[in-house]
Amino acid sequence: MSSNVIITGAGLCGTLLALKLAKRGHYVTLLEKRGDLRKEEMAAGRSINLALSDRGLAALDLVGLKEKALAISIPMLGRMIHTKGGTTTMLQPYSGREGEFIQSISRPGLNALLLDATSAYPSIDVRFQYDVQHADIQQATVKGIDRTTGHPFELKGDILIGTDGAGSEIRQGFMQQGANIRFNYSQQFLDHGYKELEIPAGPGGSWQIEKNALHIWPRQSFMIIALPNLDGSFTVTLFLSFDGQPGFNSLKTDEEILSFFKEYFPNLIPLMPDLVEDFKKHPNGSLGTVKCSPWHTSKTLLMGDAAHAVVPFYGQGMNCSMEDVLILDQILDQSHETWRDAFNQYTSERKKDADAIADLAVGNYFEMRDHVDNPDFMAKRAIEMHLEKKYPDYASKYNLVTFCEHVPYSVAMKKGKAQDKWLLDYCNQNATEDISAEELEKIYNELKKIGELI
Repeated sequence: MSSNVIITGAGLCGTLLALKLAKRGHYVTLLEKRGDLRKEEMAAGRSINLALSDRGLAALDLVGLKEKALAISIPMLGRMIHTKGGTTTMLQPYSGREGEFIQSISRPGLNALLLDATSAYPSIDVRFQYDVQHADIQQATVKGIDRTTGHPFELKGDILIGTDGAGSEIRQGFMQQGANIRFNYSQQFLDHGYKELEIPAGPGGSWQIEKNALHIWPRQSFMIIALPNLDGSFTVTLFLSFDGQPGFNSLKTDEEILSFFKEYFPNLIPLMPDLVEDFKKHPNGSLGTVKCSPWHTSKTLLMGDAAHAVVPFYGQGMNCSMEDVLILDQILDQSHETWRDAFNQYTSERKKDADAIADLAVGNYFEMRDHVDNPDFMAKRAIEMHLEKKYPDYASKYNLVTFCEHVPYSVAMKKGKAQDKWLLDYCNQNATEDISAEELEKIYNELKKIGELI
């Protein structure tokens, strides 16, 4: 039986969900408080590039958009590390197996692709500039202002699904219910924020540094990353604490900004002619993790960042949010008589995995910032590459999270952490150069035993 579904938030998760529910025969009203990003410019400094990987691709395949997304992506085959001393490591592959890599994709580009696809479904009504300001989560009703006219609106559906981001108005409806539904909520900010900058394209639209890599400039307590864009530019993101030395709050003048880059990132300065201007023009963004529960009532559900916002350091925020749609779709396939049953099962299955990727993302920030150029870490990664190349059933923690879309995040975290601990201990106590085939087999067998215990 078809339902009238209201979805708030026409971002990646919400638009993908609208497409899939329409494909299932439901009528969808998709509300977005901003304008149509296909017609309006995004605010400067707010469009961190996304790392699209297997979980996100599997979700896009639900609505036939996987290949179109790949067509507007750039493969990133591994990491390249830029040291403070000016040296650059060789490409460090993400996997020992061929064909396992991540894709750099523009957030607005992917969002536009999804929005374009809604035109094929007359049962999807997309309304931009609809600012939801109140939600009744028991009655699946929303109220707000239509910014195009200034008039108030009130809409009631059979079902209400909030995919309206980390600042979700629908989640506010859950919070207002408080003890009635025993709603728990936490938001934990990192001491660090981010600022988006740019390496422009070189002559003829060329890439000034290696195109098919995620570039990292780790500096212990802070770092810069760069992801390639189709036009030859790179989106550059500085992750830095707000306070302290250095910190965003201490970088105000042109001289302070330039001095900071000369000391810590001198090889970036020639690549960024508008560095100081961009630094001053682009805002500082905050980085936080949102956890809450329950995610549902009988008529309302939270999904994506509205339910579980994560920091971006595992490249899984988008992938996780779009995988939400895939998981809900699988549950709806399982002959549930009511939305309530589906929502119950969805929350029961998905909550532990959302918490796991949130914790993994915070941990990976410290790994990227502090350890990617550590000798033991590099030795561990080298062993993992050999293992993945020789043993098809072995997967590192990164591989489990990024390329094993059928492995839940919670299982990937437990198994991956146990493997990491054993391998780092091994690298700390043994010479790791020129490991023989026999020794590699011993390592594999030990790790296999660990995996079987999870």
